[in-house]
Order: sequence, then structure tokens, then C-alpha cells
Amino acid sequence: MRIRSGLVLLALLAGRANAQTTATHGVRAARLAIRNATIVDGNGTPASGPADILIEGNRIASVTFLDPVAVRSGTAKRPAADKEIDATGKYVLPGLINAHAHLQDERAHVPQAYDYTLKLWLACGITSVREVGADTTQKVLAIRDRGARGEIASPRLFVYAQFSHPPVPQTPDAARARIRELKAMGADGIKILGIDRDVMQATLDEAHKLGLRVAHHVGVEETNAWDDARFGTTSIEHWYGIPDAAIPDGRQHFPASYNYRNETDRFRWAGRLWREADPILLGKVLDTLVAAKVAWVPTLDIYEASRDLQRAQTQPWFADYLHPTLEEYFRPDPANHGSYFFGWSSTDETYWKENYRIWMSALRDFERKGGLIGVGDDAGFIYQMYGFGLIRELELQQEAGFQTLKVIQHATGNNARILGRETDLGRVRAGFLADLIVVNGNPLENLKVFYPTGVDDVRNGKIVRTGGVEWTIKDGIPYHAPTLFADVKAMVANARAERRR
Repeated sequence: MRIRSGLVLLALLAGRANAQTTATHGVRAARLAIRNATIVDGNGTPASGPADILIEGNRIASVTFLDPVAVRSGTAKRPAADKEIDATGKYVLPGLINAHAHLQDERAHVPQAYDYTLKLWLACGITSVREVGADTTQKVLAIRDRGARGEIASPRLFVYAQFSHPPVPQTPDAARARIRELKAMGADGIKILGIDRDVMQATLDEAHKLGLRVAHHVGVEETNAWDDARFGTTSIEHWYGIPDAAIPDGRQHFPASYNYRNETDRFRWAGRLWREADPILLGKVLDTLVAAKVAWVPTLDIYEASRDLQRAQTQPWFADYLHPTLEEYFRPDPANHGSYFFGWSSTDETYWKENYRIWMSALRDFERKGGLIGVGDDAGFIYQMYGFGLIRELELQQEAGFQTLKVIQHATGNNARILGRETDLGRVRAGFLADLIVVNGNPLENLKVFYPTGVDDVRNGKIVRTGGVEWTIKDGIPYHAPTLFADVKAMVANARAERRR
């Protein structure tokens, strides 16, 4: 194991553990036990505990629920282990899965280390990532493989290669050739956007033949949600294409001066799209998507700046953890995708607030009809930081009206289904891969406990700082999240100092 490792001393088993039994950061034990856990599974069932979770290698070997009386008396039968983590008073969940993410090695042509993103993801409890469209697919495939071998601290990566990298396929035959090329390269799936109907049909057909799942970022283009249902897209990303398909005359009413390539135009008028969708026709669109088993990964977080720019620009973790490359990229600049806030007005924000109300209502209806909703953050754009954006997405799905247990299910069990990995990911269950998180606090009461910066709480009449993921266990390897977060803070400080020099 070549990951930087070092002993992380914790008070385990009510103070009875020592350095020999404490889990070691970055090192997989033969047998690792998580003791006294309260478990929130990824299937939407209520929390339950205390339990001992035994991990052997990279798999969950057993989940043993304990008699609290026997635990207090010391007579409980407990699985033996080489290393332990005490989860007394803590919650254990499946590792969070980010179903829409980008692993970037630069922002606006300024280098940004992969390690920055990978460690932020792990520190925020993310153990699997569906990477949807890196500019450097082969580099990301290499990172995926190194992470799988345990050579670097990294979530489990599922690489959905960008179909539309230049030269963009313009014919059905060229589309099929591109899909075969990406399959041979080792891609786990395909990300499509900006695609004509005949090309999309050929792309999906070839992808299905080769066993590749497809994520579709629908834009203002020829295709929309009807095509996703017809051709068998795995998931619609964001929300474009769904309200478009429910506009009676088939196209949003843009002003004559509208230019899709002008991002201020694009996002300003995107904020007025949902209001044009006919509610009855929208219901039919949702029914059709559900029947076709097309999932929906809404990424509510990535557009939040459009409804509240000041909040987006002043997030508290920016002070110590925002890499200067991201800070520069976020500033309004027509050269940077998503940096479109020129003359952004209270009127724009008001339309976007309405947009969110209708969008969130459609999401609730989609799930009520039997639709599969996932969680992704699309961070690296529009004031969203890696990892933090996914936690904000959980909060926004809660705001949309989903019960917190369902929100967590969206980020774990549902996302595993979107990946086609529901038989070994997204659950705290014997036989599943050991991707778990130990959280300081109850996320069912407050999703903010996921943030590595922690939350304020009152205990014994005193305000204390608590919360945060304590351990992120990926593939049986335990990572001490505060250690990762400290590494990120140092990385950012060094990058800022270098920039000043």
C-alpha cells in the first residue's frame, strides 16, 4: 500500500482501545470492526442500532445488531477484529455516491491537482463518483485504475466519457464508431449533449449493444425527454429537455435577440422555462420517462447561484478551502463556462426562484409516479466546490419536499441503481463492498452534519463544534476525514502563497 499512512488515535470502545487496535488512516485491515453503530441504510428504512459491522478485506462480512443490555454488561457476543472504529453516538451510512461530477486538472488553463478534488470528495463522505465528461478521459481512466489498486486516496470512479469531444460525430455511422472507440478505451459509460435525433438514436443503440450506460445533458437542441424515453437513456442530467417536452408548441418562447451561445442569455431564459410547461402535458412526460425507466439526476445545487447570487459567492468554506484556480474561474468571465453573472438582477433571481418551485414539484411528482431520482452536484462550476456541492444538493432535495431518509436513499441506493451496481453498492449489508461513512451526528436531524467544517451544537449548556464525517471507508480502506480535510487546507494555503509569489 503506497498511500500516505499514519496512526490516527481515537477513543475507541469507550476508552478501551489502544494504538494497536485503532484503525489506521489509508491502510486496509484484514478485519475491521465498526462498533456500536447506529445504521442508516441506503434503502430508505429507519435508523437502527447499536450494531457491529465487520469488514473483511474490501467487503462487509456481517452486520450484527446488539442487545443494548448485553453491551452495557459486557456479555454481548461481538465479532473479533484486527482494527476497530468506535461509532458510539455516531451514525454509519453507505458511502455517498456522486452521480454527476467532474474531475478537473485545470480551470481556465491553470493547473489544479487532482488530489485537491479527490481528497475533498473523500472528506465529505463520497466513496463513489460517476465522472461525466472530463476533458482528459485517458488521464481520468488512469486515476480510476490507480484508485482501484489502492495506490492513491480516491473514491471509486465510474468514467462516463464525453461523446462530443472534437471531432464531434456528425452522422450515425460516426456516432457508432465513437462509441466503439470509447468502449475500447475502457469507459464505464457515455455522456452525451448537444446531439441530433438520428445521431442520438445510433449512439444509444450502439451503447446498449456494448453494455454502456448513457447520461444525457439535454440542452436547447433537437432532442428532448421524449427521445430519452424512446431511445433508452439511463439518466437525464439537470432538467433541460423535460419542461421543453411539455411546452404545447414544442419550443420555449425566446426573445428575437436570444443567442444560446451567450451564456447570460442562456441561463437568464432557462430561468423562465418551467413556467411555460403545460402541467397536464408535463405529467404525461413524467409518466413516459418512468415507464421507460429513465432516471433523473437534477443537480439542484449547481443553479442555486441564479436564484441567490450573494449566498453562492459568500459560502463560509471558501475562506480556507477554495483553491485559487476555482476562485478565479468562478469570477464572471465569458470565457469560462458557467461564469455568466453580468447584470444579473433581482428580476432574474425572482424568475429562478419560481423555476425552482415548479422544478421541485415536478421532482416530487416524478418520484410519486415511480421514477428513480439520483444525486449529483456538477461542482467545479458556478460557485460550487467539490464535495460541498453534493451536501448542498442533499439539503435542496430536502427543501424540495423529500423526507430525509429518502434524500439519503437518493444519494446511496438510488445512485447505485443508476450505476447498475445495486447488488454491491449503496447499502450497509453483508456481502456488499465496504464503502461506508461514520458521521459525528445524526444526518436525519440535520444534513449539515455531513459538512467537514462541522456544525454548532449545545451540550450540557455549552456551545460545541461537532459534526463532520469522521471516517470514510472506501473499498475497505479507512480514511480519517479530518486528516484529509487538513491536507486540503494546506494545499490551498500553499497554492495561494505560490500565487502571491
